[in-house]
Amino acid sequence: MRRFANYLLLLVLKAAAHLFYRFRVTWIGLPEGAAPWDEYRVVALLNHTSLFEWLFVGAVPPRFLWRIASHALVPAADETMERPLVGRFIKLLAANVVPITRKADHTWQAVLDGVDSHAMVIILPEGRMKREDGLDKNGQPMTVRGGIADILRSLDGGQMLIAYSGGLHHVQAPGQWLPRPFKTLSLALEAVDIAAYKQALGADGDPGEFKVRVKQDLERRRDLHCPVGRELWAT
Repeated sequence: MRRFANYLLLLVLKAAAHLFYRFRVTWIGLPEGAAPWDEYRVVALLNHTSLFEWLFVGAVPPRFLWRIASHALVPAADETMERPLVGRFIKLLAANVVPITRKADHTWQAVLDGVDSHAMVIILPEGRMKREDGLDKNGQPMTVRGGIADILRSLDGGQMLIAYSGGLHHVQAPGQWLPRPFKTLSLALEAVDIAAYKQALGADGDPGEFKVRVKQDLERRRDLHCPVGRELWAT
């Protein structure tokens, strides 16, 4: 029953997103009609800028929302999940939301243990939000963390969807309470074959080196494809 409740909520949010926002979606190297929505094992959202990124449900088809409601495995920062309203809301969006400490401890192992043959992992690889100055809350440049490499190593195949956010600071920046409506939300999407990606980056070799290559590659792709002003990444 829970998956139906999750799916109904996602449909309501999709309708609300379209009521108050416009979407500009582009595909990289793949026509929109050819998108393999039923084959994604990993969804990686890059350029994490706001807790309102759930608005991007307005950019995907209903059948993909059903996969989120039924099979999504979402690692979420424990400090975010401990917020009374935000934490409860996030739990209602996906089949399995796992609070993590952002360390290689038992919480991260719980995520890896949940990657079965049906799971679709939705992850924000940078692990924290970018502030309006282009840096994280500690004043450091935004970088990709290595957890996504662990997830990719556990998968034999399927597709990874890399979603490049155009940023939502014009809607709601960290620290602001209410979102601003009637804005355009930009998103670039790229489908990547996981087996080919792992082979190209040497997943069969040293795990540490593979993790470094994945981090560097995703940062390169983010800087190249995010529909956002390049000057932010030069900070």
